Amino acid sequence: MENNQQLTELLALDLGVNIINRRPYAKEVFKWQDMDLLPHSSTDTLLCEIYEWNGRNWRTTNNNLIGYLFGSDQLSTVKNQLMNVQKFPALIPDFEFTKDSMIEFGLALPSLFNIGIKGDIKSAKDFSVKVNGVTKSRITNIDSPGIEILRKYSEFTQNESRSYRKNIKFNYLSTSLFYAESVEINLEKDAGVNLDVSFQTQNVEVKANVDTDTKKNFVLKYTGNQAPFAAKFTKGKDFNIS
Repeated sequence: MENNQQLTELLALDLGVNIINRRPYAKEVFKWQDMDLLPHSSTDTLLCEIYEWNGRNWRTTNNNLIGYLFGSDQLSTVKNQLMNVQKFPALIPDFEFTKDSMIEFGLALPSLFNIGIKGDIKSAKDFSVKVNGVTKSRITNIDSPGIEILRKYSEFTQNESRSYRKNIKFNYLSTSLFYAESVEINLEKDAGVNLDVSFQTQNVEVKANVDTDTKKNFVLKYTGNQAPFAAKFTKGKDFNIS
């Protein structure tokens, strides 16, 4: 398997950027993998959720494709299969959200990693979130439940064309989800600045390397059922998993 250095070199070559003595930035990884930050996520965020794109931001419709495809007799089975789709190494290098990129992506970003922010990120001298050990789940046309979903989807587009056009055709489906094994939070601020971080400790192992009034460094390692932080989206009319 490729290591971080090899993957970083491949990313740099493909994007035509120079990466020396640093991690790839989040925007570089997201561009390279054609992935997007989720607007929010929790441990029950599933593949095939339906999202809207307003030209600037993603927004979930709170619906999942399988709710339109399967009756009550099959729905719980397929949902359980989606919940248990296996995760594999995503083969992308460990990367970093810098202070500037966190502001650019939006201040909701840290919450995707169960990190709470008190105060204004802009007041920090330095603030970063390093993402480690990314894994990926996806649906394919050679494994369950992808096989069944694709078959039912083809029938749905023909037999329920009105519902298809209204709810799915021009919206987007999450066909891959990305998870972090751990993240490292680094915060530096001037004394007296009202800025702090917190995090949920359920299914999270916390290692505090530094915790002072002006410097904080924590490593959060996720255990148990994880919440994804990013996805690959496919437009409904182009949905043909592979």
